[in-house]
Amino acid sequence: MDMAPAASTPQRRLLRVEAAAEILGVKRSTAYEEIRLGRLRTVRIGRCRRVPTEYIDEYVELLKREASVAL
Repeated sequence: MDMAPAASTPQRRLLRVEAAAEILGVKRSTAYEEIRLGRLRTVRIGRCRRVPTEYIDEYVELLKREASVAL
């Protein structure tokens, strides 16, 4: 019996704020505070707020720049 290779599951590009917070290693409330301050960007789909994965990368780069300036 010929078995086809398993299809890879596509990686999510839009994450719930809770999932983004988990990836970043911060609490949900911290993520929402960073969103409120404009430091962690999001998009809206209807009434839902989502964090594109590239915005998580931008936020990490922002934190790294801030850390290097503080030294």
